[in-house]
Amino acid sequence: MTTDDTDTNDGDAAASSDETTATSAEGDESAANRARTPGGGAAPEPEPIEPAAPEEFGLVQAWWGDGKGKTTAAMGMGFRAAGHGYRVHMLQFMKGGADSVEGVRGEYNAIAAMPGFSYENAGHYGWHGLLDGSGDDEHAAKASAAFERAEELVAGAGDADLTEPLPLNGNPDEGVHMLVLDEVLYAADRGLVDPDDVVALAESKPENLELVLTGSHAEPAYLEGVADLITNVRKVAHPFDAGHRARRGTEY
Repeated sequence: MTTDDTDTNDGDAAASSDETTATSAEGDESAANRARTPGGGAAPEPEPIEPAAPEEFGLVQAWWGDGKGKTTAAMGMGFRAAGHGYRVHMLQFMKGGADSVEGVRGEYNAIAAMPGFSYENAGHYGWHGLLDGSGDDEHAAKASAAFERAEELVAGAGDADLTEPLPLNGNPDEGVHMLVLDEVLYAADRGLVDPDDVVALAESKPENLELVLTGSHAEPAYLEGVADLITNVRKVAHPFDAGHRARRGTEY
């Protein structure tokens, strides 16, 4: 081996050593950063979902505003609750579909795969008040029937012992720990459901039922003093304003 070869090999070894030291230092810093997080940087192993009962459910939530994310937030809570083994049901008003949305949406497939979470859709095609070919009378009839269904579900929860676990595949008529009434506030805003009836429903719910109400671009002032949580989801920018239609995987 020549002197030049020896010098070259020594240089390569030194460079490799420097890279290893740098990588090791980065790894140590990353590990130290993870260790400072509340979970210590570890991803907890998932646990089997078994029927359970919540200890602190019983509030009324209202999610309204002109921004995107009201239904998404409600379903997110639903998945979180179901992940703890609580029984969750979502009843949708006003979302019967449109030409820009497929009949089977992503959330339906996800809910079907989630133990303890169920849903039903009582909407009419299109959106009330828009020039989309949908009939206002049909919207009113569907919304009225959906509200009667909501009353049945609340009554069923009242007959159940919500301090105890409920079957994950049980009939929602026989009780749920969380009931999401999606777009009911929009139906009330459009005059398809009486706001006073929404208040009466919230006030009649059993003590341990978590009731989540979503919808409406207009503030549901009638829920002040009734709802424990009222969140305004405000629009700063929205892709619809630029002509984008509903996108698969984000809007449905």
